[in-house]
Amino acid sequence: MNRDHFRALEQMYLQAPINEFYRPTIEVEHEAATIQIEVDPKYFHPAGAIHGSVTFKMLDDAAFFAASSLVEDVFVLTTSFTTYLTRPVSEGHLRLVGRVVNQNHSQIIAEAVAYDAEDREVGRGSGVFVRSKVELASISDYRQ
Repeated sequence: MNRDHFRALEQMYLQAPINEFYRPTIEVEHEAATIQIEVDPKYFHPAGAIHGSVTFKMLDDAAFFAASSLVEDVFVLTTSFTTYLTRPVSEGHLRLVGRVVNQNHSQIIAEAVAYDAEDREVGRGSGVFVRSKVELASISDYRQ
């Protein structure tokens, strides 16, 4: 396990321009990642709960960084991601836990589960991730 790699991934994630909008926290470990955001009405659909696109993004991010924890030389890409939303969230926080469930020479499969502030499951997703040709060292926000 390379803790420097995990910290560099966390920094890269937090520096992504889209995350200025969400203001998440992240913790990356070997084959796992946990992300949390505070619920904000700016994320709501007209019925007053977090829009599914927010939950999708955060589930994908948690699974993505769990997969990325295994790859220290190149950026990882999401090739597919399936999402299931099971409960609306209107207050508190959203916590997403991603874990690698399988890997082989060409792909990594990771899952993520979303929980509300009462620790109830509110969604889940799974994705397939592959190595890109983009070297991590070439990404300015990835610093080991």
